[in-house]
Amino acid sequence: MKNIHFCGLSNFFSYIIRWLLNINSATKGEIYFVKKFSIVVNSSVDLTEELRKELDLVVAPLKFIMNGQEYINYLDYRNLGVKEFYQKLRDGVVATTSQVNINEYVDIIEKEFKKGNDVLILSLSSALSSNYNSARLAVDMFKDHPEHKVYLVDTLTASLGEGLVAYAASMKRKEGATLEETYQFIEQFKYNVSAWFTVDDLMFLKRGGRLGGVSAIFGTLLAIKPILHVDLEGRLIPMEKTRGRKKALRIIADKVKETYDPSLPNFCYVAHSDDEEAANLLKDMIEGLGIGLKVTLVNYVGPVIGAHVGPGTIGAFFFAKHR
Repeated sequence: MKNIHFCGLSNFFSYIIRWLLNINSATKGEIYFVKKFSIVVNSSVDLTEELRKELDLVVAPLKFIMNGQEYINYLDYRNLGVKEFYQKLRDGVVATTSQVNINEYVDIIEKEFKKGNDVLILSLSSALSSNYNSARLAVDMFKDHPEHKVYLVDTLTASLGEGLVAYAASMKRKEGATLEETYQFIEQFKYNVSAWFTVDDLMFLKRGGRLGGVSAIFGTLLAIKPILHVDLEGRLIPMEKTRGRKKALRIIADKVKETYDPSLPNFCYVAHSDDEEAANLLKDMIEGLGIGLKVTLVNYVGPVIGAHVGPGTIGAFFFAKHR
């Protein structure tokens, strides 16, 4: 945090010109200022547009391609309706995805610098996407910038897990934390963001190389539902398997109960790939655990993540003792 002693008006106005400042506290004639900074996230955070505005987040949109046409994964799905997207997947249309490129990150950083803001970038897990590497290369281009700083966090999670990391960063900023303080906090706190989910169609995991072809075929025939988890390295790991959708949701609810940390914020997000009925069932299961946890957001898994997990995926994202 900057500790600035003002000896005269000339010093004062020079700082006003160079910084967009917020007064944090004042004691013994000293004025403490926190320089403003923007929080940049990928559209894979899967938050609603309304919540994005509330948290004051800047979005670096990811893209996906269907039938040779490129779409932008906006949080309000204005490029392609999310239900239409999942119907296309069910009809056999293949979706591929691409990360934010280096130049797009550079443009976003420069735009925020021009506003007088430093930048904190929260990236989709590097174990699941090359997006982090693009962001890192862009950030390296500004390491010697004379006036502004940019920090990058590998969230090591995806979808509404990223959303929870962004929420935590936004709240830390709102408390008056500096860019450096928020960065250091998030680098530790991200390991308390847990994600458990199940998929409905194993063939999407096969296509992404996360499940063998034979296992996918027999698993589909036997109605096997894998329980997946995002581990400490941000990888998608199969943890358990069961038969039947409802049993899979019950296991996820049990995992929430086992690992939820009551000393942390007592809310949870649920994401779904166009299966609101199952998502609301999981919501009811979690809120019925008797641990005081409320599901405050039920939202779609966006097209970029949905392209890899397929329709019918259901996940719970919450603050845990550990991943």
